[in-house]
Amino acid sequence: MGRRRPRDLRGIRRHLRLPRHGWSNLQSVHLNLPFHSDDEFRRLHAAIRVALPLLPALAASSPIQGRSPSGFLDARLEAYRHNCARVPLVTGHVIPELARSPAEYDERILQPMYRAIAPLDPGGVLQDEWLNARGAIARFDRNTIEIRVLDIQECPAQDLALLGFIDALLRALQCGALSPLDEQEALGERALEQIFLRAIRDGRFAPAIDAAWLSALGLDGKTKSLGDAAAALMHRLGARDAWWGDGVRFILRSGSLAERILGAMSQGEPLPAIYRRLAESLAGGIRFEASANA
Repeated sequence: MGRRRPRDLRGIRRHLRLPRHGWSNLQSVHLNLPFHSDDEFRRLHAAIRVALPLLPALAASSPIQGRSPSGFLDARLEAYRHNCARVPLVTGHVIPELARSPAEYDERILQPMYRAIAPLDPGGVLQDEWLNARGAIARFDRNTIEIRVLDIQECPAQDLALLGFIDALLRALQCGALSPLDEQEALGERALEQIFLRAIRDGRFAPAIDAAWLSALGLDGKTKSLGDAAAALMHRLGARDAWWGDGVRFILRSGSLAERILGAMSQGEPLPAIYRRLAESLAGGIRFEASANA
């Protein structure tokens, strides 16, 4: 028998979809927030929907694909929103649909998703709430809503600072300090998705042009960018005296981690050296600066 000819590598790459950035690169910082009644679920879900589009402007840390800038500050989320393209209802618009109760959530989000996946899941193995790949998902098995859009940062202190800011923002939204519940629930997922898409591409420099969304955050038309929105919310939430304030102020002053990575590249620092410094930041619990000499 003659020697078998090696398979075409390009064919293998096409079969395995190797050029794509898949699930192995999509995990992030997860924040689980509890609810203890249908009313708490409603208010928490509404608040999270309002907050989600802003978060990549602060948390983006994935600007590189294939050793080059991807064109997105948060390329992880750009990959995330396309990763279930075969069954689009699994991810939806990343921003979850409005749901005023667990029953409405099941009706509007879970059941359509289960029906959509059914032809690919004859054994019903995937008919569970964890199939949901939106940017925030209800986990009724533990009475929480899990936020999943946060890129991991350079060190745990920065992760925790962002989580502290988000917690304060959601508390203010839930109690009506920034806007009433009906105003928050009036925002559709498609409109919120457009803000989110601008955030994952341009971060804090993305324009804040949706007046209804700004109003739901307690802001006005003078807010020109997502960075301006975050800064104004920091002031409203009392960041000066908050334990998390310094970490978020650093992001607003020096840029998201994605911006700082690109800044280091623009100064001529080789990519391997940048990521070695990122590893050192993680090991030492220190912030990453765009300049190696900072």
